Amino acid sequence: MSRCSIAVAALLGACLLVPPAQGAQTLWTFDNLSRIGGLSPKVEGHPQLVDGPAGKAVQFNGRDDALFFEGRPLVGAKTFTIEAIIRPEGGDFEQRWMHIVETDPVTGLDSLPAGTSDPNPRFMFEVRVKDGSWYLDAFVNSKAGSKALIFPDKLHPIGRWYAVAQSYDGKTYRMYVDGVLEGEADVAFTPHGPGHTMIGVRINHVNYFKGSVAQARFTDAALAQNQLLKIPK
Repeated sequence: MSRCSIAVAALLGACLLVPPAQGAQTLWTFDNLSRIGGLSPKVEGHPQLVDGPAGKAVQFNGRDDALFFEGRPLVGAKTFTIEAIIRPEGGDFEQRWMHIVETDPVTGLDSLPAGTSDPNPRFMFEVRVKDGSWYLDAFVNSKAGSKALIFPDKLHPIGRWYAVAQSYDGKTYRMYVDGVLEGEADVAFTPHGPGHTMIGVRINHVNYFKGSVAQARFTDAALAQNQLLKIPK
Protein backbone atom coordinates (compact mmCIF):
# COMPACT_ATOMS: atom_id res chain seq x y z
CA MET A 1 0.00 0.00 0.00
CA SER A 2 1.38 3.41 -0.98
CA ARG A 3 2.02 6.22 1.47
CA CYS A 4 -1.05 8.03 0.14
CA SER A 5 -3.20 4.91 0.39
CA ILE A 6 -2.22 4.54 4.05
CA ALA A 7 -3.14 8.16 4.67
CA VAL A 8 -6.45 7.69 2.91
CA ALA A 9 -7.20 4.51 4.81
CA ALA A 10 -6.65 6.33 8.08
CA LEU A 11 -9.57 8.61 7.19
CA LEU A 12 -12.04 5.90 6.22
CA GLY A 13 -14.79 6.94 8.60
CA ALA A 14 -15.80 9.77 6.30
CA CYS A 15 -13.13 9.54 3.65
CA LEU A 16 -13.23 10.33 -0.02
CA LEU A 17 -12.05 6.80 -0.67
CA VAL A 18 -11.11 5.16 -3.94
CA PRO A 19 -9.15 2.00 -4.74
CA PRO A 20 -5.38 2.58 -4.74
CA ALA A 21 -3.85 3.05 -8.17
CA GLN A 22 -0.41 2.63 -9.65
CA GLY A 23 1.82 5.66 -9.51
CA ALA A 24 3.18 7.86 -6.75
CA GLN A 25 0.46 9.81 -4.96
CA THR A 26 0.42 12.79 -2.64
CA LEU A 27 -2.66 13.70 -0.61
CA TRP A 28 -3.24 17.24 0.66
CA THR A 29 -5.88 17.52 3.39
CA PHE A 30 -7.09 21.06 4.10
CA ASP A 31 -8.09 20.54 7.73
CA ASN A 32 -5.70 23.14 9.15
CA LEU A 33 -3.71 26.22 8.11
CA SER A 34 -0.26 25.25 9.35
CA ARG A 35 0.77 22.01 7.62
CA ILE A 36 -0.78 20.66 4.40
CA GLY A 37 0.77 18.03 2.16
CA GLY A 38 3.97 18.18 4.16
CA LEU A 39 4.35 21.90 3.46
CA SER A 40 3.73 24.96 5.62
CA PRO A 41 1.67 27.44 3.60
CA LYS A 42 1.95 31.20 3.75
CA VAL A 43 -1.53 32.28 4.80
CA GLU A 44 -2.89 35.36 3.05
CA GLY A 45 -6.03 37.11 4.27
CA HIS A 46 -8.12 35.20 6.80
CA PRO A 47 -9.23 31.85 5.40
CA GLN A 48 -11.46 29.93 7.82
CA LEU A 49 -11.82 26.30 8.83
CA VAL A 50 -15.32 24.99 8.13
CA ASP A 51 -17.03 21.61 8.10
CA GLY A 52 -16.31 19.56 4.98
CA PRO A 53 -17.53 16.22 3.67
CA ALA A 54 -14.80 14.32 5.52
CA GLY A 55 -13.75 16.55 8.42
CA LYS A 56 -12.59 20.14 8.19
CA ALA A 57 -11.98 22.21 5.06
CA VAL A 58 -10.54 25.65 4.29
CA GLN A 59 -12.96 28.36 3.19
CA PHE A 60 -11.83 31.32 1.04
CA ASN A 61 -13.74 34.61 0.98
CA GLY A 62 -13.31 35.52 -2.71
CA ARG A 63 -11.53 38.80 -1.88
CA ASP A 64 -8.10 38.30 -0.31
CA ASP A 65 -7.84 34.76 1.11
CA ALA A 66 -5.22 32.37 -0.27
CA LEU A 67 -2.58 29.78 0.66
CA PHE A 68 0.86 29.98 -0.95
CA PHE A 69 3.13 26.89 -0.88
CA GLU A 70 6.91 26.96 -1.32
CA GLY A 71 6.82 23.81 -3.39
CA ARG A 72 4.64 21.91 -5.82
CA PRO A 73 3.61 18.38 -6.76
CA LEU A 74 4.20 16.49 -10.02
CA VAL A 75 7.68 17.80 -10.79
CA GLY A 76 9.03 15.68 -13.66
CA ALA A 77 5.79 13.75 -14.16
CA LYS A 78 5.09 12.67 -17.74
CA THR A 79 1.50 11.71 -16.96
CA PHE A 80 -0.73 12.94 -14.14
CA THR A 81 -4.04 13.17 -12.36
CA ILE A 82 -4.92 16.23 -10.27
CA GLU A 83 -8.03 15.95 -8.10
CA ALA A 84 -9.75 18.10 -5.51
CA ILE A 85 -12.83 18.23 -3.34
CA ILE A 86 -14.31 21.73 -3.58
CA ARG A 87 -17.47 23.71 -2.83
CA PRO A 88 -18.02 26.77 -5.05
CA GLU A 89 -20.04 29.32 -3.07
CA GLY A 90 -20.88 32.10 -5.53
CA GLY A 91 -18.89 35.27 -6.07
CA ASP A 92 -17.35 36.69 -9.21
CA PHE A 93 -17.72 35.11 -12.64
CA GLU A 94 -14.02 34.16 -13.05
CA GLN A 95 -12.26 32.40 -10.17
CA ARG A 96 -8.84 30.74 -10.34
CA TRP A 97 -8.53 28.51 -7.29
CA MET A 98 -5.56 26.18 -7.94
CA HIS A 99 -2.35 27.27 -9.66
CA ILE A 100 0.62 24.87 -9.80
CA VAL A 101 3.51 26.51 -11.60
CA GLU A 102 7.07 25.97 -12.75
CA THR A 103 9.22 28.88 -11.61
CA ASP A 104 11.21 30.44 -14.43
CA PRO A 105 14.83 29.44 -13.63
CA VAL A 106 16.19 32.59 -15.27
CA THR A 107 13.88 35.31 -13.92
CA GLY A 108 12.72 33.58 -10.72
CA LEU A 109 9.14 34.54 -11.59
CA ASP A 110 6.11 32.29 -11.21
CA SER A 111 4.02 34.43 -13.55
CA LEU A 112 3.75 37.85 -15.07
CA PRO A 113 2.77 40.53 -12.53
CA ALA A 114 -0.68 41.06 -14.04
CA GLY A 115 -3.15 39.29 -16.26
CA THR A 116 -3.87 35.61 -16.85
CA SER A 117 -1.49 34.80 -19.71
CA ASP A 118 2.18 34.03 -19.17
CA PRO A 119 4.73 31.55 -20.52
CA ASN A 120 5.28 29.51 -17.34
CA PRO A 121 4.42 25.80 -17.52
CA ARG A 122 1.49 25.29 -15.18
CA PHE A 123 -1.59 23.34 -14.15
CA MET A 124 -4.70 25.30 -13.27
CA PHE A 125 -8.18 24.71 -11.97
CA GLU A 126 -10.76 27.47 -12.29
CA VAL A 127 -14.51 27.94 -12.00
CA ARG A 128 -16.95 30.22 -13.75
CA VAL A 129 -19.99 31.28 -11.69
CA LYS A 130 -23.26 32.34 -13.31
CA ASP A 131 -26.87 32.59 -12.05
CA GLY A 132 -26.46 30.28 -9.06
CA SER A 133 -24.47 27.69 -10.99
CA TRP A 134 -20.85 27.08 -11.90
CA TYR A 135 -18.80 25.22 -14.50
CA LEU A 136 -15.25 23.95 -14.40
CA ASP A 137 -12.20 25.15 -16.31
CA ALA A 138 -9.06 22.99 -16.40
CA PHE A 139 -5.85 24.17 -18.05
CA VAL A 140 -2.43 22.70 -18.75
CA ASN A 141 0.59 24.46 -20.21
CA SER A 142 4.06 23.09 -20.91
CA LYS A 143 6.90 23.84 -23.29
CA ALA A 144 5.31 21.40 -25.76
CA GLY A 145 1.81 22.85 -25.83
CA SER A 146 -1.25 23.96 -23.88
CA LYS A 147 -4.95 23.18 -23.65
CA ALA A 148 -8.00 24.50 -21.82
CA LEU A 149 -11.02 22.31 -21.16
CA ILE A 150 -14.10 24.44 -20.43
CA PHE A 151 -17.73 23.68 -21.21
CA PRO A 152 -20.22 26.43 -20.27
CA ASP A 153 -23.20 24.11 -20.88
CA LYS A 154 -22.11 21.69 -18.14
CA LEU A 155 -23.53 23.57 -15.17
CA HIS A 156 -23.62 22.55 -11.49
CA PRO A 157 -25.45 24.19 -8.54
CA ILE A 158 -23.30 26.27 -6.20
CA GLY A 159 -23.15 25.51 -2.47
CA ARG A 160 -22.51 21.76 -2.79
CA TRP A 161 -19.37 19.64 -2.54
CA TYR A 162 -17.91 18.23 -5.74
CA ALA A 163 -15.01 16.01 -6.74
CA VAL A 164 -13.15 17.49 -9.72
CA ALA A 165 -10.25 16.04 -11.67
CA GLN A 166 -7.99 16.58 -14.64
CA SER A 167 -5.72 13.88 -16.09
CA TYR A 168 -3.23 13.20 -18.86
CA ASP A 169 -2.22 9.75 -20.12
CA GLY A 170 0.58 10.78 -22.45
CA LYS A 171 -1.76 11.76 -25.25
CA THR A 172 -5.22 12.80 -24.07
CA TYR A 173 -6.10 15.49 -21.51
CA ARG A 174 -9.39 14.90 -19.65
CA MET A 175 -11.61 16.72 -17.16
CA TYR A 176 -14.15 15.22 -14.73
CA VAL A 177 -16.76 16.43 -12.26
CA ASP A 178 -17.98 13.82 -9.75
CA GLY A 179 -16.39 11.08 -11.82
CA VAL A 180 -18.22 12.06 -15.00
CA LEU A 181 -16.08 12.89 -18.02
CA GLU A 182 -16.96 16.42 -19.16
CA GLY A 183 -14.48 16.73 -22.01
CA GLU A 184 -11.16 15.65 -23.48
CA ALA A 185 -8.62 16.67 -26.10
CA ASP A 186 -5.21 15.55 -27.30
CA VAL A 187 -2.29 17.78 -26.37
CA ALA A 188 1.52 17.56 -26.42
CA PHE A 189 3.06 17.79 -22.94
CA THR A 190 6.54 17.89 -21.43
CA PRO A 191 7.20 17.51 -17.68
CA HIS A 192 7.36 20.53 -15.42
CA GLY A 193 10.28 21.64 -13.29
CA PRO A 194 10.25 22.86 -9.66
CA GLY A 195 8.02 25.71 -8.60
CA HIS A 196 5.22 26.79 -6.30
CA THR A 197 1.52 26.26 -5.61
CA MET A 198 -1.27 28.70 -4.81
CA ILE A 199 -4.71 27.71 -3.55
CA GLY A 200 -7.52 30.27 -3.49
CA VAL A 201 -6.33 32.56 -6.28
CA ARG A 202 -4.04 32.71 -9.29
CA ILE A 203 -0.45 32.97 -8.14
CA ASN A 204 -0.24 36.65 -9.21
CA HIS A 205 -3.37 37.41 -7.15
CA VAL A 206 -5.86 37.58 -10.01
CA ASN A 207 -9.43 36.21 -9.64
CA TYR A 208 -9.94 35.04 -6.05
CA PHE A 209 -12.01 31.96 -5.17
CA LYS A 210 -15.17 32.19 -3.10
CA GLY A 211 -15.62 28.68 -1.77
CA SER A 212 -14.02 25.86 0.17
CA VAL A 213 -11.39 23.19 -0.48
CA ALA A 214 -11.30 19.94 1.51
CA GLN A 215 -8.72 17.75 -0.21
CA ALA A 216 -6.43 17.56 -3.19
CA ARG A 217 -4.63 14.51 -4.54
CA PHE A 218 -1.81 14.39 -7.05
CA THR A 219 -0.84 11.20 -8.93
CA ASP A 220 1.91 10.78 -11.53
CA ALA A 221 -0.35 8.53 -13.62
CA ALA A 222 -3.66 8.94 -15.41
CA LEU A 223 -6.28 7.36 -13.15
CA ALA A 224 -9.29 5.53 -14.50
CA GLN A 225 -12.74 6.95 -13.78
CA ASN A 226 -13.42 4.34 -11.09
CA GLN A 227 -10.21 5.34 -9.28
CA LEU A 228 -11.05 9.02 -8.87
CA LEU A 229 -11.95 10.64 -5.56
CA LYS A 230 -15.62 10.52 -4.65
CA ILE A 231 -17.82 12.46 -2.25
CA PRO A 232 -19.14 10.22 0.53
CA LYS A 233 -22.92 9.77 0.39
